[in-house]
Amino acid sequence: FYFETLSAVLLPPAGWGGMDTGLLGISPFKIYMQIKYCVEKTLTAKGKGKFMVKEELKGPEVCKDPVRLTTYAVGVNVFKQGEDPMLKPPDQYPEWLFQLNLGAVKKLHELDADTWEYWKRLRKENMWRFNRLHKGKKF
Repeated sequence: FYFETLSAVLLPPAGWGGMDTGLLGISPFKIYMQIKYCVEKTLTAKGKGKFMVKEELKGPEVCKDPVRLTTYAVGVNVFKQGEDPMLKPPDQYPEWLFQLNLGAVKKLHELDADTWEYWKRLRKENMWRFNRLHKGKKF
């Protein structure tokens, strides 16, 4: 109700040329725009958005049940329906799965120069260095 009455009051009257000067030598259209700006500024200062408060998004619920975490692969199911798959015994998984490096990434001097990982890491570090050096330069 408040916004409707304000918008009705703030609309310029019919027949305004907009550029003809009024009593004080100021265009009535300029006065109208200044009043409209001040009123909109006070209305938007109360909420985050334009005349409304935005809702915050919530993330997925975190499972804290230790039994469920040790028997199911929680979070693997991407479908709306269905459940997370049950975990299998370790002997049913491939051997390479248990040899993955889950710790910190190895430094370049820790890797052997004859491996594919070494050259991939070297290329990545050179790209980082190049980007750092050219960060402030213009085209």
